[in-house]
Amino acid sequence: MKSSIRSKLDHITDRFEEITALLADPSVQANQNRFRSLGQEYAQLEPVVECFGRYKACEQEIANAEEMLSDPEMAGLAREELAAAEEKRDILEPELQRLLIPADPNDERNIFLEVRAGTGGAEAALFAGDLLKMYLRYAELKGWQTETISESHGEQGGYKEVVTRISGRSVYSRLKFESGAHRVQRVPETESQGRVHTSACTVAILPEADAIDGVEINANDLRIDTYRASGAGGQHVNKTDSAVRLTHLPTGIVVECQDERSQHKNKARAMSLLQAKILSGLQSQQTSEQAQSRKLQVGSGDRSERIRTYNFPQNRITDHRINLTIYKLEEIMGGELDQVIDPLLQEYQAEQLTAMAESGL
Repeated sequence: MKSSIRSKLDHITDRFEEITALLADPSVQANQNRFRSLGQEYAQLEPVVECFGRYKACEQEIANAEEMLSDPEMAGLAREELAAAEEKRDILEPELQRLLIPADPNDERNIFLEVRAGTGGAEAALFAGDLLKMYLRYAELKGWQTETISESHGEQGGYKEVVTRISGRSVYSRLKFESGAHRVQRVPETESQGRVHTSACTVAILPEADAIDGVEINANDLRIDTYRASGAGGQHVNKTDSAVRLTHLPTGIVVECQDERSQHKNKARAMSLLQAKILSGLQSQQTSEQAQSRKLQVGSGDRSERIRTYNFPQNRITDHRINLTIYKLEEIMGGELDQVIDPLLQEYQAEQLTAMAESGL
């Protein structure tokens, strides 16, 4: 193991012990924000410290076996124990390196999922509806909660645009590489000649901002419009101007919420979405400014980037970022997204490890 990695692991162990003591301090427990922040840091460091403990125990086993080699009567047993311990060490070292990859501070956050129909007219709107169903089914399989924030239906079904909030454990960490352009190739229901058409939708994954993120919005920078949300008709028709549209004048960002019948609740949810969009913009700018010469290729989050093609006639899905092709399109559209997401996460980790090695860590 490199001395720089060893030093970093020793520092993490010291910090973990410090946090353990702080969490037991009544004054820290009385400060909810600090207690929560330290608790999150504790959870992030615990698997690293636990793995490092196993690694050090393995090193001790190797040292003990090497001492036994000098004893002729114990040499045979020592060689067996030495080989087993070295094998275990060789497995633990890359695991430790993976655990040292800097955690994305957004990984545990809830998200706003935004799907917009792009080129392709009515077919693009229908595909936007299919993408939304895919993500909602995936959320259901993960035990996450979903709620519609705003929606604009297509003329023949689907959506021109739809925004959904997804909450639960590690939502952003699983879906953060879904941002970008999604292309579909299939025969539309309205196509009488049986020709395959190509349409596209864009997806944006926005981590929900916490109050402690400091995304402050000046009331003077907002234009607030209220309007009557479209209802299902009958006794459920909306007779008040409860839907809310917020326009952030400095950035031109427009968000709206029409799901709740309460104008107050709609305004609160629209404000949360606006904060997420502003935070996402700030983080994208910061990432761009800090970009190194070697760009990480997986998931830049650019909506103009074509990331995936869904080919229905061939039952094929292709992720262009990692040249992944799977002939299980029906399963994936049914919500079994892990078979696409897991390879993306593995590629991202490999790139991070390569970047760490190049930086000399």
